[in-house]
Amino acid sequence: MVVQPHTKYRPLAPVALSDRQWPSQTLSDAPCWLSADLSDGNQALFEPMDRPRKLRLFRELVRIGFREIELGTPAVSQTDHELVRHLIDRDLIPRGVTPALLTPLQPAAIRQTVASARGARRVIVHLFNPVAPAWRELVLEQSVEQIVTAVREGVELLRELTDAQPDTEWTLQYSPETFCQAELEVSLAVCAAAIEAWDAGPGRPMIVNLPATVEVAMPNVFADQVEWMHRHLPRRADLVLSVHPHNDRGTAVACAEQALLAGAQRVEGCLFGNGERSGNLDLVTLALNLYTQGIWPGLDFSDLNAVARVAEENTGLRVPARHPYAGDLVFTAFSGTHQEAIAKGLAAQDPEGPWRVPYLAIDPRDVGRSYGGMARVNAASGKGGIAHVLERDHGIVMPRRMRIEFGAVVQRLGSASEADLDADEVWRLFQQTYEAPLLAGRLRHLSHELYDVPGGQRIRWRLSDAGVIGERSGRGSGPLAAAADALGMRVDYVQHSLGQGDQARPRAVVEAALPGRSGPVFGVGMHEDLATAEILALLCAHNRVLT
Repeated sequence: MVVQPHTKYRPLAPVALSDRQWPSQTLSDAPCWLSADLSDGNQALFEPMDRPRKLRLFRELVRIGFREIELGTPAVSQTDHELVRHLIDRDLIPRGVTPALLTPLQPAAIRQTVASARGARRVIVHLFNPVAPAWRELVLEQSVEQIVTAVREGVELLRELTDAQPDTEWTLQYSPETFCQAELEVSLAVCAAAIEAWDAGPGRPMIVNLPATVEVAMPNVFADQVEWMHRHLPRRADLVLSVHPHNDRGTAVACAEQALLAGAQRVEGCLFGNGERSGNLDLVTLALNLYTQGIWPGLDFSDLNAVARVAEENTGLRVPARHPYAGDLVFTAFSGTHQEAIAKGLAAQDPEGPWRVPYLAIDPRDVGRSYGGMARVNAASGKGGIAHVLERDHGIVMPRRMRIEFGAVVQRLGSASEADLDADEVWRLFQQTYEAPLLAGRLRHLSHELYDVPGGQRIRWRLSDAGVIGERSGRGSGPLAAAADALGMRVDYVQHSLGQGDQARPRAVVEAALPGRSGPVFGVGMHEDLATAEILALLCAHNRVLT
């Protein structure tokens, strides 16, 4: 029998939680947010940030609205220590922002961490140690009892040191590292030891953070684990329950959302999901997911492009083009059916009503983006999407049958070039198809005069026909009808637009018919006088027939 490689993996045992409540819960409020960009995010960089880059990113995190920011591990990193002292000594931490300092469960590291925070208004000291079997047995070589004792002693030391600095408001954060792979009873035991040693309660705030250090289970399993802890932790009302999902399975955001349903009140992660291996929880995605559910996240991503550029400049990591909300292409529609549906949805959207535009989960303007600004056209583009590009950029409103005709023109060019056409190329193709025949066609407009006559108007029209100057005349209910009579045509539709920009002139789009020719013919004319624009559009349509 051949043993398949996948058989060496084992799913996590299900949580004994037959009456789980989280599947029936709904979210109505945003969680507390902690940015780990300067700690977890920084240690995952090929080239870690220096202090100037960390300071720039810190300022951006504050501007966005983060009220808890982990600055690093000052007991281990001299760069982190210097950053902490720089911020405290120069009073650069706003009063509403609390720095968090990470420290392993080691007495010397705990002492150095507390010393590095001397003089701060408030500080979160984040104490962690691994508790899962593989780490206990292979890395630490310690029993559960030894680990519980180490946690109790470490927290007691931290309490002694912080009590000696009463001018600073201290919060303990304890993380049973590798929580998601540990037995729940073990996680509960170490958390209970930390809670008791710190004497968590009013005046002694404490955060219990449950890390999915390596994501190894489906999000519903993590939610069960969180709900189990939520139910069993002592002094639960005096605690803030936090989660720290990683993204090894690509489901960190789902883990965080379901953990919030299961009782978590706080999340840790990084902008755009930077972090070890496949990354940390993507805070931008989670926050904007909440936003699309009508929940204000408390973080300002109204100029998401700017946030992405700051993150890219300081981390050296690019935000992928298809990254949710922030990617350069996420508000681009290449499919013709998508383009047409989006165009119709945008046209029908009530500015005061709920968002209901097909294919767009969020209004791009809410994050400083634009669907229109990213629109591109190819051989698969639909007539509605192409029309949207022209209306948005040039104010051209095409009749339905003209959309069909021009859509076919665009598709032929797209198929021939096997490339995408940007908005400028679509506009040049439109001008070549519907405006150039007026200037380069057989009949050239020289001048015209209009006279009022019973029942309408008469036109005297001087034209050059293949270089021969002559005059035509016609009568009709108005200028356009008179011009159509002069050319032997029938006008079925006319649409006006004022164009775009300060120098724009009125345009007329005409749909006409010529006896003996099947199907409509379209033309476009532009002139300061709207009646003249209509006459020129009709002449353009006639020239298209002659060619």
